[in-house]
Amino acid sequence: MQRQGILTERQRGTLFVFLAAVLYSIGGLCIKVIPWNALSINSARNIVSLVVVGGYLALARHRLRLNRWIFLGAISVCGTNVLFSMANKLTTAANTIVLQFTAPIFVVLLSALFWKRRPQRLDMGACALVMLGVLCFFVDSLEMGGMLGNALALLSGLSYAGVFLLEDLPDADPISSVFWGDALSVVIGFPFLLQETEFTAAAVISVVILGAFQVGLAYVLMCIGLRTTPAVTASLISGIEPVLNPILVAVFYGEEIGRLALAGAAIVVASVVGYNVIRGRRAAAAEQGGRPI
Repeated sequence: MQRQGILTERQRGTLFVFLAAVLYSIGGLCIKVIPWNALSINSARNIVSLVVVGGYLALARHRLRLNRWIFLGAISVCGTNVLFSMANKLTTAANTIVLQFTAPIFVVLLSALFWKRRPQRLDMGACALVMLGVLCFFVDSLEMGGMLGNALALLSGLSYAGVFLLEDLPDADPISSVFWGDALSVVIGFPFLLQETEFTAAAVISVVILGAFQVGLAYVLMCIGLRTTPAVTASLISGIEPVLNPILVAVFYGEEIGRLALAGAAIVVASVVGYNVIRGRRAAAAEQGGRPI
């Protein structure tokens, strides 16, 4: 009975990470209707996110903390928010998403470098397949783009890896890192937000949706999921985000998706599902054999 409970808890954590990735993916839809500077959008949505995250902290009676490790996590959260927003303005959206999704590779490298965790063949194989799927999905639209934008997008992949490692930092508190990271994002973009003049109903509603769901609720779900989901697993599950994002845009805005893109989507989904099925079976076998996972 206890073993079943442990497995159920892990599955719940995986589900929360998956739901967070789905919420992250709605960003492209909302940003399209907001006629603002990228940093203005990022600041405004994080104001709303702070309300959501703060509400969660109050309901959960979780004390907001701050130390150097929590601040390091906040830098990762803020870097992901800011760098991704800037990269979208300086290079193509396809380039930005592809380059940011180097995150699973960075997770494996950082885990090996700082935590001496030797990546398993399953992890490396899944990373390779997911990257192949993402590249296939965007190969028709992948361009050189702006060199600065590409560099910022690659850096956003590194900071995004830091988000998945929030739970692994010494004396960590992921939800506090998210709160302070959102606060930093607000401060950085607020001067740009003050210069905006087009506060249409569509823009304001989109900002609220972005802040409440695509940032606030998504980060809360991610923090809960990371309690029982290893960083490499979480980063691979989030591989659904760069696939869902353009699919949603295609459905709601009529942008076409080519056959190669659909094949890439199938590779990502199959890789993520297969990875978790194999890993789940190995965990169950290890539990039955009395070995640590």
